[in-house]
Parts: sequence; structure tokens; C-alpha cells
Amino acid sequence: MTHPTDPGRRRFLTRGLLTGGTLMLAGCDQLSRSDAMQRLFAASEGVTQQAHRLLASREALAREYAPDDIAPTFRANGTTMPREADYQRLAANDFRDWRLEVDGLVERPQAFSLDDLRAMPARTQITRHDCVEGWSCIGQWTGAVLGEVLARVGVRDEARFVVFHSADRYRGGEPYYESLDLREAYHPQTLLAYDLNGRDLPIANGAPLRLRAERQLGYKMAKYVMRLELVSSFAHLGRGRGGYWEDRGYRWWAGI
Repeated sequence: MTHPTDPGRRRFLTRGLLTGGTLMLAGCDQLSRSDAMQRLFAASEGVTQQAHRLLASREALAREYAPDDIAPTFRANGTTMPREADYQRLAANDFRDWRLEVDGLVERPQAFSLDDLRAMPARTQITRHDCVEGWSCIGQWTGAVLGEVLARVGVRDEARFVVFHSADRYRGGEPYYESLDLREAYHPQTLLAYDLNGRDLPIANGAPLRLRAERQLGYKMAKYVMRLELVSSFAHLGRGRGGYWEDRGYRWWAGI
């Protein structure tokens, strides 16, 4: 396994993000209610992204751990069972009819089944999930390398971001979505994960597919992924900031 040259980098940048507070919150949405935190997030985003890029090379890997470090139970956060009828129908059939749609600014829009994704080049990694709420958990993830999926559809030159559309409507509200820039999307540890700790991904943790972007905080890692959309901007999405929580005041860049 590859370890970063500076193991303290992630802790340093996480502390910078939290800006001295522990942020041990009952739920992520509490943070977005603070006007002061919204202003802080907006002002610090560019600085944090620049600092991360300076400290980490393009291909720098997040730390990977030993099997003995895996938590007995990987903590589930946010929605643990989407209420949408279409999702529940797919879950009742063990996701045999589920398809991942990949479209937008691509040459060859496609729809992939779980079997299709499992047949693609895969990666297994043991990594730590860091939540902005203040907790961490180590798990083993296996999934299709996102860069391989993008290669199948042919990303057009004008595309800048990958948007991850979820089956979830968090607390019955607006559709949940997230996004990464192409630099992070093509990182070797960025996966579309279908297994957790050697077994099929549980529904509570995002089945049938969730994003793992190991150099980002947990709120970037969308669960219940149904569609990838390649876009040049976020103007047509939500409130235009690139993600469900970003639309509510979180920083779009969540590198650690």
C-alpha cells in the first residue's frame, strides 16, 4: 500500500477546515444554519484548495490502512433507506434492474448494470472516511475506477466536472447531488464503490453504488448514485454551487 510522504497533511488541512472548532454536531445541516460559517466557508475555499494543491501532487494518494484497522461496523450517516418508490422497487429486486446512466458532455452516453461495473478494472483500498461532523471510520472499499468508466463514454473537451446524481431526496426535500472536477475524478483512488469490507455494499451505506473520493471530506461522497452527468458548469443544478450541502453553505472544495 502507498502512504503519503507527509501523513500529517490530512490532519493539518482538516484542522484548517474546522478552524479551531470541534464541530461535533448532531447533523450536518446544523452547520449550514450559521451565517458566520457560511461566510467562512466561502472566503476560505480558494485558499484551502490552493494549499491542498501545493501540498499534494496530482497523483498523491490518501493514506491506506491495514486490514486490522478496519472498523467492525462502518458507520452509516445521513439517509439510510431512501423513501423514493423507484429506489425501493430496485432494492426489492436486489438492484438487478438498476442502471448507472452516464451522459451530458460525453461522446457515447451509456447505461451500466452492476455486472457491467464489476467487469471493469477495479480497485480495493482501505481508507479513512472523515466526516465534517467530527468522526472518522476506516473501511475497505472495492469498486470500478471512475476514470475507467469515463474512458468508456468519451469525455468531451468542454467538460469540467462530473456530477453524481443520487436516488436520495434528503429528508424528503431536494434531490441529493455532488460533483468533482475532472482532476479529482481521474485520481486513481476515486471509485464507484459496490463492495464494503468484502461484501455487497449495504443499503445504509449507499447501495448499490456510492462515490469514494478519498482525498475529500465525507459529504462529497454521494450515496445511492443513479447517474453521472458531465458538465461545464453548475448553473442548471440546484442552487448552482455544485452539491446539495454546497447549496446550503458548505465549501465546494473539501480536500483533506
